[in-house]
Amino acid sequence: MRDWIAVIIAVLGVLLVLAGATLILLRALPARPAPAAGPSLDGPSALSSDESDTSDLSPAVPVGARISSAWKEPTAADRLIFWGVILLVLAAIAAGAITFNLGAAGGATPATR
Repeated sequence: MRDWIAVIIAVLGVLLVLAGATLILLRALPARPAPAAGPSLDGPSALSSDESDTSDLSPAVPVGARISSAWKEPTAADRLIFWGVILLVLAAIAAGAITFNLGAAGGATPATR
């Protein structure tokens, strides 16, 4: 039974990590433009000022600020990966790959002269 629990937890952990990685990759892909409703009579020069391609140049954020914001406010993908790693560690503990030995020994030490 212990092995089944370890396998189930490991599979769920791997799925969560893969789902988080997929979300990160999908966010990195460029957005597809909306398909045109039909050919325009005015041609491609008929773009209004609202539809023109403007790039938003935001100032560079320091690395320390990015790391602290990622730690304080993780994205959905980061949370999926985090919980997947926790489930993988729990699966390793359940399978016996990680063990904890907590023990204490009592008794008197022999006297030395």
